[in-house]
Order: sequence, then structure tokens, then C-alpha cells
Amino acid sequence: MGRLFGTDGIRGVAGEYPLDARTIVACGMALVRVFGRTARMLIGRDTRESGPWIEGLLAEGVRAAGGEITSAGIFTTPGIAYAVRAHAELEAGVVISASHNPYRDNGIKVFSALGMKLDDAQEALLEQEIEALARTVDIEPRSPEASTRMEREPLPTPEAEHLAAEYLHFLRERAMSSSEKRPLAGWRVGIDGAHGAAYRLAPRLLEELGAHVEAIGITPDGRNINHGCGSLYPDAVRHLVLERRCDVGFALDGDADRVVFVNRAGEIFDGDDVLYILAAYLQEQGRLRGDVVVGTEMTNLGVEHALAQRGITLVRTKVGDRYVLEQLLAQHASLGGEPSGHIILPEISPIGDGLLTALFVLNVMRETGRDLAELRAGLLRYPQQIVNVRVREKPPLETIPGLARALAEVRARLGERGRVIVRYSGTEPVARVMVEADSEELVQEAAATVADVIRRHLGEPDALPSEKSR
Repeated sequence: MGRLFGTDGIRGVAGEYPLDARTIVACGMALVRVFGRTARMLIGRDTRESGPWIEGLLAEGVRAAGGEITSAGIFTTPGIAYAVRAHAELEAGVVISASHNPYRDNGIKVFSALGMKLDDAQEALLEQEIEALARTVDIEPRSPEASTRMEREPLPTPEAEHLAAEYLHFLRERAMSSSEKRPLAGWRVGIDGAHGAAYRLAPRLLEELGAHVEAIGITPDGRNINHGCGSLYPDAVRHLVLERRCDVGFALDGDADRVVFVNRAGEIFDGDDVLYILAAYLQEQGRLRGDVVVGTEMTNLGVEHALAQRGITLVRTKVGDRYVLEQLLAQHASLGGEPSGHIILPEISPIGDGLLTALFVLNVMRETGRDLAELRAGLLRYPQQIVNVRVREKPPLETIPGLARALAEVRARLGERGRVIVRYSGTEPVARVMVEADSEELVQEAAATVADVIRRHLGEPDALPSEKSR
């Protein structure tokens, strides 16, 4: 992977390389070179205050190179990917978002005419063009304006409103099996929009389906995106569900490509739970092609065992929804996903779509008459801990002194009882140590041993919080 692109596009702090003005303009120009002189593109963004600044610079570059670009305004990542697939006149889609990251971060994601993220070769070509063009861009240094927080909701343009209506219709048609006009009538659904890109779309979608919606995270101000809310903080929607006595609740992230759920009892269901629930449902419907499901190296071992008991094979890949999709296409499979809540149903969409997944899960509940806890009953998860160590650099893991020895010792202790994985985050300066086994005590000891080695050689003073599977 090059210097600009990580596992999910270009990421950084707005105003700093690679999201400085010169590089952003060069990126717009490079998109035209890669997709063609008459390239027509659609651009959308989440609710970060730096979004309009980046969008303006990117559009400036596209138009300077002879391309055309249309803005959808605040729109979800999967919504842009859908629109590009659905409209033959569009050669590419661009999303300005840093997904689940804090508001100071932002990013640029690019989608092909198929609504798919660029592969490594396409990214390498785009990166080469950006680096060459950045040296020629004649632009005065600019920094993001200290824009005031949004005092009122920006009104969508007629074009954006049409795209929104079209996208919501697509979701309903592909995820809900009922032909009823209001199939969720009588349901009380809790929604946490993370103050992000779906803050309008999520409540609207559920209300159009007849649900009574209780919503939080739908008042963005440019800086509160993902702040104590959304899929990274499911306790917020959990409290909402319990307080308002909802039948179910779900929380999206900032650009709405991932989702986690809460049932009426306040139990939290992440991507691993959803992967198992949907795999079992699709298999019963005869729609799970090849009885294969794609997960990642972080998918809980309990999911693999539970699927195996149903005759379903779990194929693992590297972390990142783009790698999940690659394996889904290679396996001709129907379902894949990550613990974070990225779920991909490739026959409907080639990327994770939080709203699509939410509707699909609600439809399973409606069809079966079963709560999420009942649907998950066949899954026994292994104790798991993820320790996030903030690092000052990311050298190859094999060069970290003592790490290979620590991993060998831990793996010897775990034996057949568990596993350990160490990797760098593709979007943050973080090393992640994941350990799972049949003993909580063994998990904690092993995770601490490996994390301490990394922290001693690369770590910043404070590590990020660790995560435990539920």
C-alpha cells in the first residue's frame, strides 16, 4: 500500500498532508486522468465541519482537469456507491468521510462505476498521478476555515432529495420480503445515527416502513460525529432501547457502512452475531451459496465452530471490507462481514451498508417472529480481548525486538484452545493485539504479554482502551 491510501481510502487530519489543499486539488485532477477526460462523478460527505472545505477543493481539481462533478451533499458511503452503480452516466463516486473516526479526521474514498472500492492497482495508479500533479498545482496555501457549528440542517438540493428517495426505495425493495406498505407497523425501533451521514435517512426509512422511531444521534453540529454515540458506543442506543421500551435498536457509524444492534433486553449484537444470524437464515431459505461465509482473521472462533455445526464453512481473510468482498467474489458466496458491523450481501451491494443490514435483520425478525437472542442461540462465543496500543510508527511487525519470541510463547500456551493475532490499524496509529481462547484468564494474560512488548518499543504514553467480546 502506498503512502496515500490506507485500507479505506485516504485518511488524515484536514489541512495536513495528505489532506492539505494542494494534495486534495491534485486528487481531483488525478481522478479525471484515471477515469477519463469526460469523467462524470458524484460526491457525498458526512457531517464533519471540514467536509465542505475538502469537497470544494476536490471539485476544483476535477473541473480544472475537465471532469464533471455533482454533489449529493450529506449522504452515506453506501448510498453514493449505490447511486454510481444505478446511474450509467456516472464513472465514479467520491465520499468525504473518516467513517467511525473523530471529527478532526477526514478522508477521501473512491468508488468505480460498479460501486466498488478501487483495487490495489487502481489505487497505485491514482496515487502516482496525485503525487505527480501535486508538484504542478499552483494554489495559495489554504487551511480549513474554523467554521461555526451547524445551527440548522442544510436543506438538500432537489437532485440530492431524488437520490435519497431512490436509494431508500432500493433498500426497501431488496431487504424487506413483505409487499405490505407498512410492514413494520406496530414496531418501536431505536436508532442511533452517530450524528453522521444517515441522521436524516435512517429515521425516514423506518418511519416510511411504519415503525415508531425513537432516535438519538440525529443533530449533527460538525464536531459531534461519533462522539460517545454510534456503533463504537452501543451503550447509547442500549439505554434508549431500555428507556423507551423498543422492540429492537441499532447504531450506525459516521458514514453508515457499519451497524450494531440491541435487543429489547439490552443485549448488544455486533457483526459476528449478525454474520451468524444471517448465515443461518439464508441457509434455511436455500440462499446461502455453497454454504460458505466470509469473515476476517478477527472473526470470533465461536462463529467458526457454530457455523461448522450447521455445515457452513467460514473462510477468513485480512481485516478490511475490501478484502472480504474480494473473497466473496472468489468464493461466489452470499454473505461476509466483520465484527465491527460491516456486513456485505454481494448480491445486493458490493460494500457494507448499515441501513441495508438493519432492514435485513429486522425482516428476519419479522418473518421468523423471533428476537435477536433467539436467532443467535446456536452461537457460543469464545472469550476475546483486543488491546489497542497507540504507536508512534509502524515498522514491520517482525522487526519489533522480542515480539516474535512473545508470540511463539503465547501460541504454545494457547495450543488448540485459542489464537493470537497482531496487526496495525489501517486508519489509525494503532497496533491491535487480539487474543481469544476458552479461558478468560488465559486471554487476559496472553494479550497483556504481547501488548507490553509492542508498547515498550513503539508505544505512546497512553494505550487506547481494550475491547472484550460480549
